[in-house]
Amino acid sequence: MGFFSFTKADRILKRSEFIHLSKTGKKLQNRHFIVTFSPGQFQRSRLGVTVTKKVGSSVKRNRIKRLSREYFRLNRHHLKGNWDINIIAKKEANGLESDPFFASLDYLFRKIS
Repeated sequence: MGFFSFTKADRILKRSEFIHLSKTGKKLQNRHFIVTFSPGQFQRSRLGVTVTKKVGSSVKRNRIKRLSREYFRLNRHHLKGNWDINIIAKKEANGLESDPFFASLDYLFRKIS
């Protein structure tokens, strides 16, 4: 398993964990994303991605999820400490090229750590 891997253990999957994160976590946002985060109970930072149908078609939603996971996979080593993070895409995230997409997430992730 490599340094830049992204396994099931790196993901927030249970609905109860998403709800707990939204109730207890801190919130940051910009034009494209809302990020809720709280210190994690595990030995690694974990990511959840939420993209509602308001954002666009399934193809567009899946692209946003894929790019979000890719950003996290490549940049989580910059985070200080272990965090549970949920990225919630806004309508404005739809159709973003990958560079502004990553820049937008980078801005929020820098504020976390």
